[in-house]
Amino acid sequence: MAAPFKTEAVVLRSIRYGEADRILHLYSREHGRLGAIAKGARRVKSRLGGRLEPLSRVNLILRQGRGDLCTVTGVDTVDAHPGLRESWAALQRATQACDAVLRLLDSAEPNEPAYNLLCRELRLLGGDPHAATRAHALSFRLKLLLAAGFAPELAACASCGEREHLSAFSASAGGVVCPGCEAGSFPLSGEAHEFLVMALGRPLADAPDAPERALAQADRAIGETLEHHAHVRLRRVA
Repeated sequence: MAAPFKTEAVVLRSIRYGEADRILHLYSREHGRLGAIAKGARRVKSRLGGRLEPLSRVNLILRQGRGDLCTVTGVDTVDAHPGLRESWAALQRATQACDAVLRLLDSAEPNEPAYNLLCRELRLLGGDPHAATRAHALSFRLKLLLAAGFAPELAACASCGEREHLSAFSASAGGVVCPGCEAGSFPLSGEAHEFLVMALGRPLADAPDAPERALAQADRAIGETLEHHAHVRLRRVA
């Protein structure tokens, strides 16, 4: 029998299984994506269930099974983020963030920048529901792209290197493009370009804002980058 191991993780999703168990999708600091089963977690007297709610940050003791799922043998709460349950908008944004991590980062290889980013996002949303804006959610997705290695080129034309007149975006080229390389691109306003640059460069707690038209263009740029390079399609941020 494999020896148990410890890890810190965020519960991305929890699914009922059988009469009393739960299947968990986890993103961990030390082991990347993990799947686990919490046996008996739905029983009233279970010591596991209440600590394994989605969006919770926990310390786990796991045992590797014969299949793809580990078995949860112990859990302690690091942060349950209770503030998220007090705001529908914050809860929705936090759920979107966890879904993005679940779908984009499917490797068992650890990605500490991505893990820290997710923890920071949940903490920010749980502490300040006013952070649950479209601009903030797009800033998180853009930073997640960076952590996953798919950040678009924003400083120069992704095709030829030109640094001026960057008025369009091409996911296939890898970022912003100039008029001479704009085949297959869509128009990107100066405000949308500025938002992308600032969102990538600023701390998440200081995410920039922009007019709705610019945010819609930024959302499209992020979404098409995800689809073209990571083969992941996420619902657009409303």
